[in-house]
Amino acid sequence: MDIAKEVDARGMNCPLPILKAKKALAEIESGQLLKVVCTDPGSVRDFQAFCKQTGHGLVEQQSAGDEYTHVLRRR
Repeated sequence: MDIAKEVDARGMNCPLPILKAKKALAEIESGQLLKVVCTDPGSVRDFQAFCKQTGHGLVEQQSAGDEYTHVLRRR
């Protein structure tokens, strides 16, 4: 995957990972990918809802230990 930008939101709770992702999405081009790494387990459903509401694509969600990785495609 060709990730255009990565956001480290480890240690942050809702809504900060979403806010950081929103800011980062504004800085990349349409169609490019954003990777967000979180430690908040609630981020899984938060990013699903965020993408559904905003129209950005949710390409992938993974969890490894206490980290959650989300890959979004800017609309």
